[in-house]
Amino acid sequence: MSKPIINLDKLQYSEFGKGDRFNALRAPVSTQIGAKKLGYAVVKLKPGKRAWPYHSHHVNEEMFYVIQGSGTLRHADEDYPIRAGDFICSPADPKQPHQIINTSEQELTYIALGTEEPTDVFLYPDSGKYGVWHGVTRDPDAPDSFLVFARRETAVDYWDGESE
Repeated sequence: MSKPIINLDKLQYSEFGKGDRFNALRAPVSTQIGAKKLGYAVVKLKPGKRAWPYHSHHVNEEMFYVIQGSGTLRHADEDYPIRAGDFICSPADPKQPHQIINTSEQELTYIALGTEEPTDVFLYPDSGKYGVWHGVTRDPDAPDSFLVFARRETAVDYWDGESE
């Protein structure tokens, strides 16, 4: 059994992202201390960066807490200034997409916390895609995991490929 506590100075960060806009350092916390029903991590964004595309969830709810720095929250087609000490709610609601952007000149650090339901559907309004996830872990390579991203215009009919 893991210890139920870890300090910020003991976290191990890994870099992820794509292109010029999406780049972050992320340190998983929940897996380090034995959490089962909530997932949480610390995320660090350099100026001008964002960790994930603007998106919403059908199932999982997220909460963010800004540890240091400032930036902008895109939420349901509104922009909100955020700063250290702010709590941010992103309910499971396809009409409430969200994204945190570091619009400042200093690093922005926040805690990302979310429910860990095994199935979720994500919508990405900026790119017109959707994602579907199912699995007991957030590992898309796990044997029982399923993760797909697509666009509605490339979807097939329910009966496609079935013999008559």
